[in-house]
Amino acid sequence: VQLQASGGGSVQPGDSLRLSCTISGRTFRGYAIGWFRQAPGNEREFVAAISRTGGSTYYADSVKGRFAMSINNAKNTVYLQMNSLKPQDTAVYYCAADKSIITSSIRDLAQYDWQGQETQVTVSS
Repeated sequence: VQLQASGGGSVQPGDSLRLSCTISGRTFRGYAIGWFRQAPGNEREFVAAISRTGGSTYYADSVKGRFAMSINNAKNTVYLQMNSLKPQDTAVYYCAADKSIITSSIRDLAQYDWQGQETQVTVSS
């Protein structure tokens, strides 16, 4: 499975960005997809995830109400809409996928079989 994250950039506080995660060679159907990020000097952290059925989404408290995940199966793309961005959202973001992950592990990057390349998000005034 090859994943590619894109859509990052440099924005000001309060702005929005939409990240995309594309999968090559197959559909996202049946895969749980997670977004993670890592800021300089920090450990990787969970941002958001969507369950294997696509029926449930999960968010870190720090982004709840500001970020939203969605899937476009026709385009084999998962989106992370990020609104009201804050400087503390600055990080490299990447997506991960797994076909067998259980809900209780969906926030644990180590449980994902595939990780994609990252995209940089910088929020600064």
